[in-house]
Amino acid sequence: MRDTPATDTLVQAPWRASLVLGYQRSGAATRLARREHSGPLRVQKALYPEGEAVCHTILVHPPGGIVSGDELAIDVVAGAGAHALLTSPGAAKWYRSTGKAARQHVRIQLADGARLEWLPQETIFYDNAEAHLQQEVELAAGARYVGCDILCFGREASGERFDRGCVRQQLQVRQEGRLLWWDQGVLRGGGSAMRSPHVLDGATVSATLLAVGQAADAGLVAQLRALHPELGVTHLKSILVVRYLGHDAEHARHLMAQAWQTMRPAWIGRAAVQPRIWTT
Repeated sequence: MRDTPATDTLVQAPWRASLVLGYQRSGAATRLARREHSGPLRVQKALYPEGEAVCHTILVHPPGGIVSGDELAIDVVAGAGAHALLTSPGAAKWYRSTGKAARQHVRIQLADGARLEWLPQETIFYDNAEAHLQQEVELAAGARYVGCDILCFGREASGERFDRGCVRQQLQVRQEGRLLWWDQGVLRGGGSAMRSPHVLDGATVSATLLAVGQAADAGLVAQLRALHPELGVTHLKSILVVRYLGHDAEHARHLMAQAWQTMRPAWIGRAAVQPRIWTT
């Protein structure tokens, strides 16, 4: 483990890390049947707080922060009928760049009837961070996916703004090979996109909850829209999107958790059981 000081002034050697996880349905249970890692990416624990049907998994990056030149790769495969929920023990911190971009690539593959919930805690981009984030999700017929991203640009509580650096983000979701969702963007610190009413509109926190795999009924959409006036809700055929823009990461976490709890029974077929790590 390396120590990264709060001032982020120490130049660190980059890490290359990968994690491969495979979930399989065994009778009524979902088991973490495959777990391979290289470098500092680990599974802290596989837990079953809602019974053996759903495997909650806590992913850990032991260095505590992502620095210039780091490369993280996460591959998750869920077999037919398996159900997994993945989260993290705390915020992911992307420190300032010393010249090279840091990268994270997440690949998720879901077999027929599989369910996967990708619910990491928030991501914080320090001023002058250079971050490339790419995520690819491939669903078979009957699979369901729910994913959440809470992005914090700068550290509002410390008075630090994201005035320099660049965040590149790309998300692709396909089902049976057909592209359902493509979201990509480039945000430059202090750039016009951060102020544009069509992008961040001056916000320092952006949160998105994306559910894919079935059509939502009007009642669910109405419930989500009634949760809070700061939430935007969009329904596009087999995709449901909930968004928040603001300045408070804790508030964003609370709203995204509310939205997830509201949609989960309809989308996943189970009442929401919040991971304990979110409150510790």
